[in-house]
Amino acid sequence: MSSVRIVTDSTAQLDPDLAQELGVTVVPLEISFGAQKLREGIDLTMDEFFRRVAHSPVMPTATAPTVEEFRQVYAVLNRATDQILSLHVSSKLNRTCRHARIAADFLLGRCEIEVLDSWTISLGLSILVQAAARAAMEDVTLDEIVRLVRGMIPHVYAVFFTDTLEYLERDQHLSKSQALLGTMLGIKPFLAVEEGEILPMEKVRTREKAIDKLVEFVAEFSRIEQIAVVQSPSRAGKDARLLLDRLQSSFPDYDFDTITYGPTLGTYIGPCSLGLIVYEGMD
Repeated sequence: MSSVRIVTDSTAQLDPDLAQELGVTVVPLEISFGAQKLREGIDLTMDEFFRRVAHSPVMPTATAPTVEEFRQVYAVLNRATDQILSLHVSSKLNRTCRHARIAADFLLGRCEIEVLDSWTISLGLSILVQAAARAAMEDVTLDEIVRLVRGMIPHVYAVFFTDTLEYLERDQHLSKSQALLGTMLGIKPFLAVEEGEILPMEKVRTREKAIDKLVEFVAEFSRIEQIAVVQSPSRAGKDARLLLDRLQSSFPDYDFDTITYGPTLGTYIGPCSLGLIVYEGMD
């Protein structure tokens, strides 16, 4: 059998050309606007998602790929390999990991499938997937790739601030009374991905203060291997430029990428967020 094959999901926002180059199979999540269901990255692009959010009367939701979808993916890959690493969005956010593990049991004894919870999303997951795929291309063993990724996971960080509290309330990160009070007071929650869960950490009242917090967050690291500003189209103007200017001025030794976050992350943090994803690297 050939080398380890890598499976991930659409929340990694992996460019299709790069996924093909690295031999990564991407299983899409489903984004629902009421009764209408669209596959992330296939039927629904990032730009289309944000256009729909702006005009839809209902808030979008994200649904994990089904067990059957994973079973079919694993069965096809099993024709070429007997070792698969399936690396996915945090299990605290949806059931993707759970469905992948159930599907893996169908091939027990025929194919060794390791399902890993990344405890992150978006670029954070993409960094892990790319590292795993590049190791697989060098014929690194499955056990060694799993150890590599597990070692990287604690070094991936994500923080955001958002204008709306509705999405946090819906996903029970905030109580209804907290969300209502926060909206009345104009509070912008500063969010962090902590042990795989998106949690409100602090509260700020102005965009300027929120940007200050993001810059302060970067200052906490003694080393950074990769960092990106994560924005929505509504934040792609003044706020993102201000943050980038501040970051480049304060940390001239770092290269700052800019990405637009995808539909699934948008269903958790809303359409008007700005943040950072950091991989600090390992010694």
